[in-house]
Amino acid sequence: MYVVLRPESAPDRAVEEKQAPDSGKEGKKRKTRHGGDEKGQADGGNEGGHGKEVINEIVHSLSEKSAHCSPFSSLQEVNVEEKPLLRLIVMGKKSLPDPAKHGRPFWGYVDLVTTDIEDVKDALKGAEYDTATRGKRHQSAARAMGEGVYRIVKHEGRGGRPHTHLVYKLELPSRGEGAVGEPQEAMNVEPEASFLVQIKNPEQRGGGRGGGGGGGFGGLQGKRKAAFPEHLQGRFGSNRYAPADPPDLLNYEGCELLLISASDDVEEELGLELQTETEEETGEGAGDGGEGGRAWAGCSDLVKMFGEVADVKPLLSGSWD
Repeated sequence: MYVVLRPESAPDRAVEEKQAPDSGKEGKKRKTRHGGDEKGQADGGNEGGHGKEVINEIVHSLSEKSAHCSPFSSLQEVNVEEKPLLRLIVMGKKSLPDPAKHGRPFWGYVDLVTTDIEDVKDALKGAEYDTATRGKRHQSAARAMGEGVYRIVKHEGRGGRPHTHLVYKLELPSRGEGAVGEPQEAMNVEPEASFLVQIKNPEQRGGGRGGGGGGGFGGLQGKRKAAFPEHLQGRFGSNRYAPADPPDLLNYEGCELLLISASDDVEEELGLELQTETEEETGEGAGDGGEGGRAWAGCSDLVKMFGEVADVKPLLSGSWD
């Protein structure tokens, strides 16, 4: 299962810091577009995102030089009011956590971080590839399950220990047209939900909560892990996991995370009411599944961005067909 997160600006946070644009899969795709030796392309695509503490070399993605930045730049700042920042997350269990099974962790990792929509389109397309043991394999194109708004919020539990929640609320499928249709039910995509989100320390060995016990896989190996800059790596200390604070931790390919189901009622749990764009524009809930819901589908960012490479029927109708 893929989850695409696109940060939007908050009053105190318009700029996001991300991995060096020449590292990881993003770097490989940049080399492919702008030229580069084949060996460099192959090697770069198998490594996680990297960042270094060289502040005077930060590339500001709003300036024209961002398209021609040095291949040895360290970090990149992205003003999300002016340019999209996309995180493609892969969930190991091929679904979101079951909201009825609180406390059960699901493992995932950040597969791609980019400011180029075409990079994500390429990742969502169907493809054929060769394997050493199984020969030629086919990967089907992605199918869109839901679109909505999300926030990453800090919260203190009863013990006073801070943690972070990833909360979301769907805009599509609209509730009047069956937000929890067969595809959404199969993938545990609720109309709204809250998950505890924890980031795995890449300098700690694998195993533990993200490995067995239904969490997914045992973790990424070697160079595929994220290499955080010092100020982010320091957030872990000697701990195996840390909250997603700051959310910049998710802006590095190879960042491993756990999602733990917390609630399907965000307002009751956190006292936070997420408002979708449809609700802001109409003053009504997203449950208007009539003409208003269909009209909003025509304005869908997901359809505009990825509709040509991903099947959007489950998104628009709440059904496979």
